[in-house]
Amino acid sequence: MDQMTLGIGTRLQHTQFGPGVIVGVRYADYLISFIHHGVKEIGKDDPHLDEILPENVTVEVETQSAMERSLLGILRLWGGLSEVVPLGDKWKGGMVILQPGDKSVKPKEIPIDVFFHKIVMARDRLRVLEQQINGHKGLSDEEKVNLQQYITRIYGSFTTFNVLFRNKEQWFVGDKGDKE
Repeated sequence: MDQMTLGIGTRLQHTQFGPGVIVGVRYADYLISFIHHGVKEIGKDDPHLDEILPENVTVEVETQSAMERSLLGILRLWGGLSEVVPLGDKWKGGMVILQPGDKSVKPKEIPIDVFFHKIVMARDRLRVLEQQINGHKGLSDEEKVNLQQYITRIYGSFTTFNVLFRNKEQWFVGDKGDKE
């Protein structure tokens, strides 16, 4: 297969390792989770790798992005993996400067990529918490809904930071975004 560029969640077949799903994308390699062989790093140009194309797709079948979100949720819950979330290009190399009102105190400078990474990690941990709430057997449906609504409001509090993300599909979405 010639230097493929596929996304996370794409199903693949490898002649040696069998079926798998892309869980990470690097410059020249894919991280692929194989059913019987675990996660392997395979070159994008590996001739033993073929994409599994779904046939007879109907409206009842999940879209690839919905499938990717579902798979990423499962991987985060069980594998401790987090997706690579790129910082917007205009922010690269920038600094966050915290200027205190008290002039006798020095300002604090934080590289913006470090600040952004902390925001993304908080988001990832909220997503894991959501998965744990959804799968919790001791909570009633009403309790799960109440906790989910609280987490959605937390996402809404983080929407200020959406300006830092390169890709809009990775933004925080709160209550207002759910109604659109």
